[in-house]
Amino acid sequence: MSLTSSPVIPAAPSIQVIERLNTLLDVLARQSEPVSLKALSHATGLHPSTAHRILNDLVLVRMVDRTEPGQYQLGMRLLELGNLVKARLNIRDAAAGPMRELHKLTGETINLSVRQGDEIVYVERAVSERSGMQVVRAIGGRAPLHLTSTGKLFLAADESRAVRSYSMRTGLAGQTRNSITDVHQLEKELDLVRSNGFARDNEELELGVRCIAAAIQDDVGDLVAGLSISAPADRANDGWVNALRQTASDISRALGHEADQA
Repeated sequence: MSLTSSPVIPAAPSIQVIERLNTLLDVLARQSEPVSLKALSHATGLHPSTAHRILNDLVLVRMVDRTEPGQYQLGMRLLELGNLVKARLNIRDAAAGPMRELHKLTGETINLSVRQGDEIVYVERAVSERSGMQVVRAIGGRAPLHLTSTGKLFLAADESRAVRSYSMRTGLAGQTRNSITDVHQLEKELDLVRSNGFARDNEELELGVRCIAAAIQDDVGDLVAGLSISAPADRANDGWVNALRQTASDISRALGHEADQA
């Protein structure tokens, strides 16, 4: 069409158009190489002229790239939009609701922690007075990796050499009689974490307090946080493990993680 041609008034948006657009994008997303118009028409069941018209509009807004005549692939605009969405995904926001539900279920303190260097930092907590447990480390508080259930999750994700380097740097200082202060004992503990799919703190940071933690992963499968339940030692209950892991999985999905990436 020349620049002097009469403008074509686009059809009003409809659910059918959106469905067809989404179908084309889905087919393109499954291919690592550019796809021909003929192949797209066949895969989507759309008439070639219909597919061509929608693809032309997608090319105009950079959601699809035309690599050569009749060949298409996903466009950079989708990457830009995806990065914006990812940047807005806040772990605390994604975790807040599920944490409250887990607290209602268990009646115990629920912690969200992230790693910073050789420590974990508590970034969110769901707690109520009825839990009857004094919170020693407030939000923003820190604790050594090897003394906490969440910290063990991060160490378990590290290579053996990194764990030994951590042990050398920190000296594996303990805080209670239950603290793990030997690298060989720590390595055995981390093997258990990997095989069990969750981690424990058996009064290793604070006497009288036990914790269990499960991993939260992002859209590429990286461990980004730990979700833990803290309770007085006499109330700690392994029956919470499934609910804890399910809640951590729900938060991970909210961050874009898919289970088959694990």
